[in-house]
Amino acid sequence: MISSAKLQRIAEIVMVLGIVALCQPWNLFLHRYGVAIILVGLLTFMFTGWFGKPAGGPAAAAEAEGVEATDGVFDVSDHHDGVRTDVSKGGRP
Repeated sequence: MISSAKLQRIAEIVMVLGIVALCQPWNLFLHRYGVAIILVGLLTFMFTGWFGKPAGGPAAAAEAEGVEATDGVFDVSDHHDGVRTDVSKGGRP
């Protein structure tokens, strides 16, 4: 079975090829079906984003162990683990 990441990359390529097919002036068949090619790529990209990721991924495993899963998101909060840092003391608790 094809992984969702690979299928998303293929869908992106199909969308770009659809734009190229729509903009080229030499082949009427490609120009006529350029929008349909773009739509196939777009729908494939959307469906792999909705249904392609497994429910029991690394985030579920981290939450089961009691660790907060960040999913690669940058944390901008001013405190961690319940310890607030005081800026007037140089950021030390």
